[in-house]
Amino acid sequence: MVQKSKPPAAANQPESRGQPERRGQPKRRGRPRAYEPDVALGKALDLFRKQGLAATSLDDLSAATGMNRPSLYGAFGDKRELYIKSYQRYRDEAGAAMVAIFREEMPLRQRLERIYASALDIYLSGDTGPRGCFTVVTAASEAVGDPEIRAMVLDGLTGLDKAFAICFRRAKEKGELPESADPFALAQIASATVHTIAIRSRARVPRKELEAIVKGAIDVMVGAGTRA
Repeated sequence: MVQKSKPPAAANQPESRGQPERRGQPKRRGRPRAYEPDVALGKALDLFRKQGLAATSLDDLSAATGMNRPSLYGAFGDKRELYIKSYQRYRDEAGAAMVAIFREEMPLRQRLERIYASALDIYLSGDTGPRGCFTVVTAASEAVGDPEIRAMVLDGLTGLDKAFAICFRRAKEKGELPESADPFALAQIASATVHTIAIRSRARVPRKELEAIVKGAIDVMVGAGTRA
């Protein structure tokens, strides 16, 4: 009997592109990422900023980012870690929006007006309504029981105080403020004004009313008689 020749082993055959895998061949493990981590983090940030940590579930985050739970854990860690990463992202973005205004040379009143206008742009943004400030509205609540978040909040608050203090000290050196002016005390008033418009914007106080609060605070800090 003539024995039929066997076809060459599959392992020795070149791969055929576009053909389905044959039975017996090991399946390829892993899947290409169907998401952009930076975009997903931005989605998580929006959700945490709106709802806070406790009120945001993993199902909420999965729906917002388009990632299932294992993918979320693999990319960002647990919910708390994702919250902290989101908060850091917010701080980086908010700081980048402000740093140029703090560094540019301009009269003190004009600088303060631009800082508060930029802050209002951030606080009043949101697809479903104003979201306020991540630090003041949500992170400050979590700071009560979480030392790491508390340290981040305190760092943000003191950093803002220091930035304002530098502005007032330079203004004093240029003669825009009287010799009796206390740059650090003025900085705390300036920071407190940031905090109050953050809270009020979250409560959907109209921008015109918030701008009136800002104007009054600037008049106190700079002097009602001085105009840029």
